[in-house]
Amino acid sequence: MRQLRYLPAVGAPYGVEVLSFAALRETDTERRRTRLQRPDFHVLALVTKGSGAHEADFQPYQLHEGSVVWIRPGVVHRWSDVDGLDGPLFLFQPCFLPDPGLETRDATAPACWRLPSQALPLAVLAAEHLDREHRAAVQSPRLASSALLSHLLAALVLRVRPGTSTPPARGATGSGQLEIFHAYRTAVEEHFTRWHRVADYAQALGYDVRTLTRATRTATGTGAKAFLDQRILLEAKRLLAHTDLPVGSCAHRLGFRDTGNFTTFFRRQTGLAPTSWTATLRPGR
Repeated sequence: MRQLRYLPAVGAPYGVEVLSFAALRETDTERRRTRLQRPDFHVLALVTKGSGAHEADFQPYQLHEGSVVWIRPGVVHRWSDVDGLDGPLFLFQPCFLPDPGLETRDATAPACWRLPSQALPLAVLAAEHLDREHRAAVQSPRLASSALLSHLLAALVLRVRPGTSTPPARGATGSGQLEIFHAYRTAVEEHFTRWHRVADYAQALGYDVRTLTRATRTATGTGAKAFLDQRILLEAKRLLAHTDLPVGSCAHRLGFRDTGNFTTFFRRQTGLAPTSWTATLRPGR
């Protein structure tokens, strides 16, 4: 599994980079795109033509015209088959969007969904606008504006996001809940390998557990403890599936006291022991 760092092209240090599936195929002559990779940045893709396949965190997806793929930092994924499709891809750094809620809202949604037919033309226009402004910024740096690119990216995200709900206005109750969830989710990403209790996050963030639970349920539909457990479980699955670490080493890396404690957690979440779950991914091994 390759760990990918955000390295913008020369002359384009704006926090966002624009390319296409055609460009990806042209530059990736060794087909590394089909191997597992884990970026530390966002990848947002819009399929405008053709069909193919993609895999993200153990879930396969079929891609068609109108499909949107959003790979968030840390997700293990691969472009299983993008030889017969085209469309733009946008790589951008965490916190590049002007509103943090745009990153955290729908954070638990699938990595791929399909736009309604009437929404696709508007999404394409938003993508083309961002592409043109990005190319202008690269060709004439004096015209560059990270703020402009950031807001155009936000417009694209709003056009392609799953569902049709509108984010609450700043200052609204829902907006406050999303800000609290954003802080919680950020803290979880930083500390989930050491902190396994919601109370630890509540103390660090200055909220009580009930506040974090309400905010997380507003943003994701699930409670704060379930959100934390699912994040730990996802990382456990990534380690078990994509590394050769023994179960005990996975347990240690994820902050469990011992292998037995980790096995109990994993079995409670999946119904299987870690070794049994791994065996389902590698039949015959």
